[in-house]
Amino acid sequence: MSEVIKLDTVDQYNKLFHLETLHPLVSVVDLSEASQFPTHFTLNYGVYAIFLKNTKCGDIRYGRQIYDYQEGTVTSFAPGQVVKTEMAEGTQPDAHGLLFHPDLIKGTSLGQEIKHYSFFSYASTEALHLSEEEKEIFLDCLKKIKLELYHPIDKHSKRLISRNIELLLDYCMRFYERQFITRSEKNKDVLVKFEALLDDYFQSNAPQTDGLPSVKYFADKVFLSPNYFGDLIKKETGKTAQEYIQNKIIDLAKEMIIGTEKNISQIAFDLGFQYSQHFNRIFKKNVGYTPNEYRKLQM
Repeated sequence: MSEVIKLDTVDQYNKLFHLETLHPLVSVVDLSEASQFPTHFTLNYGVYAIFLKNTKCGDIRYGRQIYDYQEGTVTSFAPGQVVKTEMAEGTQPDAHGLLFHPDLIKGTSLGQEIKHYSFFSYASTEALHLSEEEKEIFLDCLKKIKLELYHPIDKHSKRLISRNIELLLDYCMRFYERQFITRSEKNKDVLVKFEALLDDYFQSNAPQTDGLPSVKYFADKVFLSPNYFGDLIKKETGKTAQEYIQNKIIDLAKEMIIGTEKNISQIAFDLGFQYSQHFNRIFKKNVGYTPNEYRKLQM
């Protein structure tokens, strides 16, 4: 079993592969230039990392899943993620990438927006596959960042570097949105499964025993990360996954309020609410009436 390497700085990564460090908080790497490359290693990332892998020369594992990557695939990792890599013997990796420490973007627009780049938390089967034109854009962004790293550090350096990183990440967001569209049929299959799982959940005793279902619950069921699952549902329906779940709950609540004589507290419990007051607030926010008011209107 490979040792887990805690990667707290970009310099640690560069030393692992015998690459040059030009800046303490950010590095543009070309792994084809690595003079040392361990065949089995596990990294616990303390930095952000994003790579364009031009060849498949081994397996990358995030959790239990093997990364879905071939030629021209982008993989990305955020602080706190643990990634295991197993390289084939005698192979030289061909990958270009960027690593940057969270301290680099503190106080910048990127620091404020980094949480919106949800692909950093996508799981192993959700890698980004680029066209030739998209690869050129990705590499051009890396080139601009590297040029800035060769420039002596001055008062403009941090802002220019962070803005160019932000540009790269914005392009990746665009590429992922294109991928959602080109995989539309596959995404529709996920949506159908989601709807079936929703029905199964509320037709069982799960709400009474486990409470309200989470987005993560359904993401796990379709073998996707919560972020990727949420983005997929948003692209397909225009609603967030949480809104989709809530709409289902409200529809069921209306049926139970009109079609049964159960009191509101019992309906709330049957739907998975721990407190009826919470159910009342959610219902009124979505319908405009409290459950009791809605029942009276239907009489």
